Amino acid sequence: MFRRLVISMVAVATAALGVTGPAHASDRTAVPEAPTTLRLPDGFRPDGIAIRSDEHRAYFGSLNDGAIYQVDLSTGEGSTLSTGTGGMATGMKAGAGHLLYVAGGSMGDGRIVDSTNGTVLADYELAADTGFINDVLVTRDAVWFTDSFNPVLYELPLHADGSLPLQSELVTLPLTGDLQYADGFNVSGIASTPDGKGLIIAQISTGKLFEVNPLSGVTRTVDTGVEALTNPDGMLLVDHTLYVAENRKNEVASLQLDDHGLRAETVLRTTDARFDIPTRIAADGDRLYLPNARTTTTPTPTTPYTAVAIPKP
Repeated sequence: MFRRLVISMVAVATAALGVTGPAHASDRTAVPEAPTTLRLPDGFRPDGIAIRSDEHRAYFGSLNDGAIYQVDLSTGEGSTLSTGTGGMATGMKAGAGHLLYVAGGSMGDGRIVDSTNGTVLADYELAADTGFINDVLVTRDAVWFTDSFNPVLYELPLHADGSLPLQSELVTLPLTGDLQYADGFNVSGIASTPDGKGLIIAQISTGKLFEVNPLSGVTRTVDTGVEALTNPDGMLLVDHTLYVAENRKNEVASLQLDDHGLRAETVLRTTDARFDIPTRIAADGDRLYLPNARTTTTPTPTTPYTAVAIPKP
């Protein structure tokens, strides 16, 4: 049985990330510690994050206009990868071949972007005018998008030869079973089950998690015991640990899952004074990175935005 812990990263983040006191003569040439707070452009309104660990590079998507901003995680230096097109960039994931998969929010689309130059390689129409494409997951053989307003998932196949899927190959999978959509935002984040045979989705309005059969669309409620999640948004699966960004609670919940993703136990909750509505989670090495959406702050062109790194629990 796991112990449930609640920890604050305010006092321990520096020590846990290996930052020590003044350098001695023998370690003056040591590589500087990578920054734990990343400055994003003022007024950017970040939501999604994707990390290419082989390059230690993060990509952030904007709610304003779909722009993508890239940051070198080793130095914190950033630059614009692609300017906005008037859409949105919500959930994002990195895939093979320098591809970024981007959920388009209220635009109802899903995009594939070249992470080397920002070129939009493909743009898929996923939903009707009533849709909100919230998050995306890349599995071994498909890309999955969630829709917060319509009880469906969208599936694009991944081709073995690396060619991009056609619009005609898009599959719309109706969600049935335990999950019930209501008014407002429903499904947000998506992850795989530990055994790779199913999907897990988070319903932000109820705080519940659901396992999805990717062939039938039948959903089953994940048994989380007495622990309730609050506003679960982006998720990240690492082995059997599911990290969940509880955005308005300003916490990361760490859940231990069984193989099939039907039972989960919350073993840790992590908060940090730098959190300000963290929406998504991505990992690089022994750190988790979360963008601060600051959705309770009125956005202006000069509103500052950051992303935060914490030790991986």
